[in-house]
Amino acid sequence: MKIKKIIRWALLLIAVPALLLGFTAAGSASAATSGTGWVRLAHLSPNTPAVDVYLYSFGDSSAQQVLHHVAYGTVSPYESLAAGDYTVEMRAAGAAATSKPVLSASLDVAPGGAYTVVGLGPESGLRLEVIKDQLTTPSGQAVIRVIQASLKQQAVSVTWNGQPAVSSLAFGSVSAYQAVAPGTETLHVAGESETSNSKVTLTAGSVHTIVVLDGPKGLMLDNFVDAAGSGDAPSGAAATGFGGTAPRIPSALPWLSLIGAGLLLAMAGGFAVRRQPRYTARHSA
Repeated sequence: MKIKKIIRWALLLIAVPALLLGFTAAGSASAATSGTGWVRLAHLSPNTPAVDVYLYSFGDSSAQQVLHHVAYGTVSPYESLAAGDYTVEMRAAGAAATSKPVLSASLDVAPGGAYTVVGLGPESGLRLEVIKDQLTTPSGQAVIRVIQASLKQQAVSVTWNGQPAVSSLAFGSVSAYQAVAPGTETLHVAGESETSNSKVTLTAGSVHTIVVLDGPKGLMLDNFVDAAGSGDAPSGAAATGFGGTAPRIPSALPWLSLIGAGLLLAMAGGFAVRRQPRYTARHSA
């Protein structure tokens, strides 16, 4: 009988953390449907000086987010926001927050939606564009898109593992997302006078934005992970070395271990309490 009780308690110890882990995963997934969206900000205009970027909730004069001295090539990580209407304003770096913005754009954040608000084009034709980001992929595939932010190359074409992904993408343009086979392969970008090759790792279920930039020695490429998988919140972080993905949600395992240890102690205490009266009775006899 004691062995059966021990087995039942052991099963309980296994089941409770598993249930808690399930609740954690469900809570993470529900963030996309409970009124939360994500926004990141980018400066991709090569000949435009650094800027300050402000994000306001519609009707509120207090900025919810401010990025100071954002230079060309900068793409911020995603920040979560309550669904609703927002305004993004761009000012010259160091300009007073009350000064007239150089550019502004309206942003409607939908529950579960992700967006990139980016300064694109040459300084003379600078525009602030709101881009809807994709967070899911076809089963077993990866997805990429390209932002052409090289002023020196008026158009670029991209191949992944020798297969065309983007053709003749004009400066200041954003391609559609393209599903590709996952793996570690060569990403080849060709402009009118320059090319760039990089080994890139794209895992199944991941979504990437490849940004083509003007560097001091030719074309530069940045690989931003829009989403690492359908169960993860987006981060928009750059994938260092064109590979891997950053963690999105803190691991629940340390907390579950503590819970399991607490249950084990409680079980041991319960057995001790039940055994004590029987021991005392036998001793007094």
